[in-house]
Amino acid sequence: MKSASKANFKQNYKTHLKHLKLKGLQPSTIDAYARAIRRIGAHFDYRLDDYYERYLSERQTTPSPKPASKKIVVSWLMLRQRR
Repeated sequence: MKSASKANFKQNYKTHLKHLKLKGLQPSTIDAYARAIRRIGAHFDYRLDDYYERYLSERQTTPSPKPASKKIVVSWLMLRQRR
């Protein structure tokens, strides 16, 4: 793993947590979303931009994920688009 990828992930992760708190979500919901992002990040070696590209390409050909996981992915991807 490149340290730049992990540093970018950490910055986006902190921003994501901040946005979740500002939305007024319950602490248990924030914890669940944060845990999901950490697991997804670890799976993709903290390069979620690669995951984003794969997600977009497969989105039209596969059925939608469960609603909760879809919300997590979409909220993370919205952060990426704001950069």
